[in-house]
Amino acid sequence: MVFSSLLFLFRFLPAVLAAYYILPKKCRNLVLFISSLVFYAWGEPVYVVLVLFSTVTDYLAGMAVSYYKGKGMQKMAFGAVLCSAVTNLSLLGFFKYASFFAGNINRLAGTDIPLVNVSLPIGISFYTFQTMSYTIDVYRNDAEVQKDFIAFGAYVALFPQLVAGPIVQYKTVAGQLKGRRESEDLLCNGIFRFVAGLGKKVLIANQMGMLWEEIAAMDARGLATATAWLGVVAFTFEIYFDFSGYSDMAVGLGAMFGFTFPENFNYPYESRSITEFWRRWHISLGTWFREYVYIPLGGNRKGIARQFINIAIVWFLTGMWHGAYWNFILWGIYYGILLIVEKTLWKRFLVKLPAIIGHIYTMLAVIFGWSLFAWQDMADSKAFMGTMFFQTEAGLANQQTMYLAYSYFCIILIAVVFSSQIPKKIITARLFPEGTARRGLADIVFVAAVSAACIAMLVNSSYNPFLYFRFYSFFSSYMGFAGI
Repeated sequence: MVFSSLLFLFRFLPAVLAAYYILPKKCRNLVLFISSLVFYAWGEPVYVVLVLFSTVTDYLAGMAVSYYKGKGMQKMAFGAVLCSAVTNLSLLGFFKYASFFAGNINRLAGTDIPLVNVSLPIGISFYTFQTMSYTIDVYRNDAEVQKDFIAFGAYVALFPQLVAGPIVQYKTVAGQLKGRRESEDLLCNGIFRFVAGLGKKVLIANQMGMLWEEIAAMDARGLATATAWLGVVAFTFEIYFDFSGYSDMAVGLGAMFGFTFPENFNYPYESRSITEFWRRWHISLGTWFREYVYIPLGGNRKGIARQFINIAIVWFLTGMWHGAYWNFILWGIYYGILLIVEKTLWKRFLVKLPAIIGHIYTMLAVIFGWSLFAWQDMADSKAFMGTMFFQTEAGLANQQTMYLAYSYFCIILIAVVFSSQIPKKIITARLFPEGTARRGLADIVFVAAVSAACIAMLVNSSYNPFLYFRFYSFFSSYMGFAGI
């Protein structure tokens, strides 16, 4: 079940909201816990056991950490944290990386290690990171231990952000789990935010996805260079509106139930450097790696050489986190190199350049990065990037290029505009300022119009993928070193 499905919109969400607000307040965490397990089990009934296992394991680990720290037994407390980390990383490693490593060992050593032919549990990369952050925060005294198992279970399995984030650290919502104040304003703001995210996903991301898949399905060697660039630009907008749309829906759903989740995107395509881009893109993931990997490794406190090593480690792990394929690892290494180069050579020059130059440089680097990210098969990636850089007999552009550009011109223009703050500055700040009567009316019209358009699209179209599900797909299709 995904947020942008008719089942979720017309059955699951209304039923959960009704139960949540009708039942007594003391039952609300229980409603969220049970409904979240139902949400997860709808698509993967078997793997709901893993969610429960992680919940129980880290609940007990948190209790153990608190108990041993209270007794002054620091080594035992650290052992409980280590047990939590090992358990979570072992689950993640088995389901996500076992076949990756086995496949590569087989190719390098000529062995015949059997591959793990299982599907990857949806959301495991997110909830394992969340539960680890809980035990670490309790150990660091950044959060109090949660003694209420239902409240902790609601945190781990919370359906608004279970499968696609944002990664919500326990300390961020600890107080909200104990007692949150739902209100009419928060509910209305949540609905608005959810509908805005739904519009991003259904009205823009899906259309960009159709363009990308149409181009990606063609033989790269027969594409014109401009067509290949048009395809990767479409993917650039698809992944932004897809993922940021889901994040908006998650934040909106959280608000409907009284939660305030951290923002996950801040107009990243307006960035003027790669450093700035990664402060604006998937913010919760960057925060997690900074707090639980980069800083514990020493951050920038142990000299420039050690800082670069730490950056390299973080970005290697970031690539690995996205999926057990070499393209994701290369993508992470690519950004690690760019960030190191920016910090050493380009930083002082970038700040002196006109803003437009920094923006162009950043977007070209990001678009090239997405061309690495998009292909799990390295042979396909190599062929496509070759076409991007004029290694094609089809020339710079052809009739196919013009046809596709003409067909998708309007939606590309819309994607460009709405990936910036232009609508926010013009529409919300000037035409409909906060707190005015016309702003309230505009919000109602917006919700009604976007909802109607999205429903019409969902009813009439079978194309409604969620990109991040692709990156956590079946290992039975894994091709390790394919094309290298």
